[in-house]
Amino acid sequence: METWRILAASLLVVAGGLAVLMIMARAREKTGRWQVVAVTGLVGVTALALTCVLTLTVLSPAVSWWLAGGIAVVVAVLAMAS
Repeated sequence: METWRILAASLLVVAGGLAVLMIMARAREKTGRWQVVAVTGLVGVTALALTCVLTLTVLSPAVSWWLAGGIAVVVAVLAMAS
């Protein structure tokens, strides 16, 4: 496996993990129900895992880096805004 795939997936895991946590917190604020938060977390982690597997196996370099970088930028903006 190429090194760039591992680096892109690592960036995706870190940024995506923070994004999932932020989305779960927002769901808790809006609903106050732990069931909604649990479903939100499960969906987010599943999507993140699928994206990481695709990054590690089949996505092109340009798509992988755009995806990882885009999520990192969105998380950084959301973190600074809140």
